[in-house]
Amino acid sequence: MKFFSIFFLSCLTFTVGSACADEKIDQKNKQFSKKEITIKVGDSVEFKNSDPLVHNVFSLSTPRPFDLGFAPQGQVDAIKFDKPGDVDVECAIHPNMALKIHVVK
Repeated sequence: MKFFSIFFLSCLTFTVGSACADEKIDQKNKQFSKKEITIKVGDSVEFKNSDPLVHNVFSLSTPRPFDLGFAPQGQVDAIKFDKPGDVDVECAIHPNMALKIHVVK
């Protein structure tokens, strides 16, 4: 029981849709840490803001539209992807930030 409690607590973050991320994307120097990733249906992607400024990560893509809202430095959010397809992710504040997520079965 102690192991489960430790594991569960280590996975807790302020998230949307999932407790533990399968892929982690950092936001630093007004860029995502990766330009493109491939994940499986049911996986989650964690977004951490390591910049000393605010970001607003979002997607309008049909397989998984979302908007994480304004995230200050240090904030971590995660999104779970339940449908296959390509998801274009951007920052509403910094238009040159772009990430493509391929969600496969």
